[in-house]
Amino acid sequence: MNHYMKLVNYEINRFVKVYLSLLLITFISQFAGVLISSVNKKNDVKRIMFEQSWSMAEYIHHNGKISFLANLETLWFLGPIAVCAAAMIFYIFLIWYRDWFGKNTFIYRLLMLPTSRLNIFFAKATAIFLMVLGFIAFQIVLLPLQNGLFQWIVPEDYIFIMNLSEIMRASTFISMIIPNTFSEFLAYYGLGFIAILVVFTAILFERSYRWKGIVIGILYIILAGAVFLFPLIIMVISERSNLFYPLEFLLLEIGLGLLVTFTSIWISKFLLNRKITV
Repeated sequence: MNHYMKLVNYEINRFVKVYLSLLLITFISQFAGVLISSVNKKNDVKRIMFEQSWSMAEYIHHNGKISFLANLETLWFLGPIAVCAAAMIFYIFLIWYRDWFGKNTFIYRLLMLPTSRLNIFFAKATAIFLMVLGFIAFQIVLLPLQNGLFQWIVPEDYIFIMNLSEIMRASTFISMIIPNTFSEFLAYYGLGFIAILVVFTAILFERSYRWKGIVIGILYIILAGAVFLFPLIIMVISERSNLFYPLEFLLLEIGLGLLVTFTSIWISKFLLNRKITV
């Protein structure tokens, strides 16, 4: 366990400068977006009221109050989230390949450590997962601050006031990255963790068998996806959306998810111990 924790810490430290840069970009871009969007919205309200000779009550009657949700649909807000997501997807591959292609092929030093090689596999997966959770936590901290900035800029009489939980429930996009319930969180990010393990296994296939390994790895990803989605595939083929009861469907997906997880771990252990040599 001690070796595993050290490996996790090491993997995080290797990416920490880029990671902090992504957090800084997210902070600056989103706050700039809220600032610009809020000022523009306030000016639009004043312009329309002036042009139509409306009172505040008349404007609200015709257009409704201004919601913070409009700030979540701009490129300023969504852009850095997309960049962070793309960076983490890229890092799933980089976390392995830089060890092989970097200076002095560092992977051989890792494989010679006096610890189970599977710890290297888990440490890399854990590091990525913790950084993803870090992004989510950072966004949760930013949202109320951004909402406060919006309420400070736009006059209170124009605002449809929302708290953090209301914002997360009302925004489809935010509810995707920050699930509203703990069960949804486990489902979304549990599936994400399984996907990381499957891709790691495909990478190890490529490292073990080179060109043939690329084909095997792609086929393994397709097979793992087909196994996990098997109940949905059966329902589509049979054209019966009610083929399984909700609880049956849930239990099937949990069981198949565990099957894919343990299969990926077992294959990865085999490849690390038998096919990848120092």
